[in-house]
Amino acid sequence: MLVIFIRTIVLYILVLLVMRCMGKREIGQLQPFELVISIMIADLASIPMSDVGVPISNGIIPILSLLVMHLIISFGNLKSIRFRQIICGKPTILIYRGKIDEQKLKKERYTINELQERLRGKDVFNIGDVEYAILETSGEINVILKPEKRNPTLGDLSVQAKYEGIAYDLVIDGVIQYENLNKINKNYEWLEKEVSKFGFEPEDALVVTIDGDNQIFCQKKGDQNNV
Repeated sequence: MLVIFIRTIVLYILVLLVMRCMGKREIGQLQPFELVISIMIADLASIPMSDVGVPISNGIIPILSLLVMHLIISFGNLKSIRFRQIICGKPTILIYRGKIDEQKLKKERYTINELQERLRGKDVFNIGDVEYAILETSGEINVILKPEKRNPTLGDLSVQAKYEGIAYDLVIDGVIQYENLNKINKNYEWLEKEVSKFGFEPEDALVVTIDGDNQIFCQKKGDQNNV
């Protein structure tokens, strides 16, 4: 039992490291070659994990080989558009200028009902509202609505938008995020002064954030009421 436990931990750490090296894509955004490699890694890890008669190297070496293959393919994708098209394919326009392309639907083996289902997933409930529907190489469908069906933007309303920037985490679970403090040109003394206005120390905070308007959100550990 101890041997199985140790082998499982080793393979888990290895697979976790390999998946981290492969990047941060979500499952639904994986390219076909990435999905194949992910499935193969899972199969290769499960065999030596459950069968102590199989040397653990029989799982480690193929998994590392797949990682090398992934890095080679990814490098090829970065360097060559032609190579990228061969490996990943090209996006397909299923709806062009408001008209459904039947040939493209047949080529991608999509039915009208499947197309409508995917559009509903994008909060589009009337296929007649779509100007363009693009099937990406990851399998995701992106939609551009007809101009009269789009939500108005501030630019359409001639409203000048104020720059907001992003919010920075300054404290998470009592741990000071010094990197973010440096990004906003602040130090611990400033943070301590600001948090003390809420009646406690930074180390006692569950979370402290600051947004582009220099508005601070702060909550103490164990306090269910936002300050």
